[in-house]
Amino acid sequence: MKSIKDIPDFKRPREKLVAQGPEALSDTELLAILLSSGVRKKNVFQIADSILRRIDRTDRKLSVEVLQEIEGVGPAKACQIMAAVEFVRRRLSRNSIVIRNAKDVVPLIAHIADRKQEHFVCISLNGANEVIGNRVVTVGLLNSTQVHPREVFADVISDRAASVMLAHNHPSGTLKPSQDDIAITKQMVEAGRILGITVLDHIIITQKGYLSFKKKGLL
Repeated sequence: MKSIKDIPDFKRPREKLVAQGPEALSDTELLAILLSSGVRKKNVFQIADSILRRIDRTDRKLSVEVLQEIEGVGPAKACQIMAAVEFVRRRLSRNSIVIRNAKDVVPLIAHIADRKQEHFVCISLNGANEVIGNRVVTVGLLNSTQVHPREVFADVISDRAASVMLAHNHPSGTLKPSQDDIAITKQMVEAGRILGITVLDHIIITQKGYLSFKKKGLL
């Protein structure tokens, strides 16, 4: 992977953000701006990728200590990331996000649209349809994600959620649900019914757009 100095100016993260806005940057590029620089054996993009993999795969709460377990992340970089995370958390908590339909969910799952593996996301909602949790539940193989209700609903129950929105990406770029997608959705709807937690929708997202199971009559 190239270092920032090897990338043309117009493609460098900071220059790209100024020219196109933060929405145009990948998660890796956004983190690279926060990190600012790499270390001797790892450039800033490689460190950012390692952090993203750790965030997506670990069940442990993100902390300075957890981040410092990643090669290339010292106390300063770990503190920068945690400060950014906490700042965003505080700002968002002042303005509750209300979900009315699939379109409202898209900004919350846009970060998985370009991932090379399938990421299954569960968004917890309270009785007023306000977001109280947004988690990557599993990271699967290139073309399949194995999901079980116990992983999906464990944290949802802790959230005391009234309902959930499910979502996953298709690295292939197709928005057509597979038979596995349909079977998993039915399984989640039934598990939610037993638990008293309504599955409001299941969304497939790619870089080309999104598909709502509810809108397609597949829920």
